[in-house]
Amino acid sequence: MLLRREKAGAAKIVKAVEQLLALQAQVPRPPHVALWSRLQKFDREHLLKALHARTLVRGTMMRGTLHIMSAKDFIAFRGALQPSLTAGMRSIVGKGPIPSIETLITAGRSAFGRKARPFADVRAALLSRFPDAHERWMGYAVRMQLPLVQVPAEGEAWGFPADSDFALAEHWLKTKVGAGAGPGSLVLRYLAAFGPATTADIQGWLGIRGVAELLAPIREKLLTFEDARGREVFDLPKAPRPGTDVEAPVRFLPEYDSLILAHADRSRIIDEAHRKALVTKNLIVPATFLVDGRVNGTWKVERKKATATLRLTPFTTIPKSAKYAIEEEGQALLHFVEPDATTCEVR
Repeated sequence: MLLRREKAGAAKIVKAVEQLLALQAQVPRPPHVALWSRLQKFDREHLLKALHARTLVRGTMMRGTLHIMSAKDFIAFRGALQPSLTAGMRSIVGKGPIPSIETLITAGRSAFGRKARPFADVRAALLSRFPDAHERWMGYAVRMQLPLVQVPAEGEAWGFPADSDFALAEHWLKTKVGAGAGPGSLVLRYLAAFGPATTADIQGWLGIRGVAELLAPIREKLLTFEDARGREVFDLPKAPRPGTDVEAPVRFLPEYDSLILAHADRSRIIDEAHRKALVTKNLIVPATFLVDGRVNGTWKVERKKATATLRLTPFTTIPKSAKYAIEEEGQALLHFVEPDATTCEVR
């Protein structure tokens, strides 16, 4: 949805999110910018209403990180991700001083009950029950093992405060979260969103192992071919594959955008000389801007009193042909992100 903004008002917001499978949501604002860059006339209330209506949820999913996805997809695919979440949890917790996972799951359910609670309260409840155990590791184990969602708050500009309450997904969605559709179906949904892709791409973004084995029984449903480097690439037969002659407009992407993260090989969107700039030392993936479909630099918004400034840091000289489009798109982004600013500048 980056070659042209799609028609998707409030009634279609869930379908738009499902088209991308999930929106990376470590912090609250990026999912809004991701949709603003892809949809016509997107308003942050479109996303907030769907979150409060519980048709979209924010929870721990791929690679143990927070995503926004449809409630339907969360229920369908949370179970498929559990083995990878468990493996990731064990790699961190190891044989640390905590009770058995089964005991922690039971205690975690009891700590939550049927209400939404700050996670600090849940950790405190676990520590009171197991005073000799490691508080943080117990909390992390519960977050990785129990299907949880973060609860949107009223009056928050981007939907969630920094210390959002958590709730058991089965109570928030009034549906038990079980095995679901399975990892094979999840791989197909990945390809629908991000194909063409290699097994390394699929495994890297979903965070699951054994992708080659998962592809084996569904290969007949897929289109397979070699990319320019001789690697086997998979896609859905009827998926769009625009040619290199299709014009790609200037677009601003938020932190952690799926375009940046969805493929292990990022040469398709950024020159090798600048690839390291996409991930900082503390693993923050910065907000970027695209010129002709490729990452041309990073951006951030600064606010001083009534003035909002969009500050661009280009990796290379910006083509003269793109400067007007960058200014125009940048002004629109500022008005979306800082709607009460009286002065908007792009620098």
